[in-house]
Amino acid sequence: MNFYSTSEAAKRIGVSLITLKRYMAAKKIPLPPPRVGGMRIRLWTEQDIQKVRQLLPKIANGRKTRYKKKQSAKTKAPARVPVPHKSRKTKKEVAYYQTAKS
Repeated sequence: MNFYSTSEAAKRIGVSLITLKRYMAAKKIPLPPPRVGGMRIRLWTEQDIQKVRQLLPKIANGRKTRYKKKQSAKTKAPARVPVPHKSRKTKKEVAYYQTAKS
């Protein structure tokens, strides 16, 4: 049975070490039991890594999904039509036209 450190497990899972540690701290993934005495060393097995791989698609990733609108695939928002705006004239142009009319 092979054991992997947390950084090696993160590489095998396909996420960064920081991301894996954040998931561990937020208890979004199951932690492997500490196997070395009273020290806080986590050794990951292939079964632990497979469990995390199965859970990754279910984990919501903060900003990416936080404000996401819930729209079904059937209901799409209609295309927006551009609104024509009045042309804006500068103060010099307005003054010029006013003097030209007088």
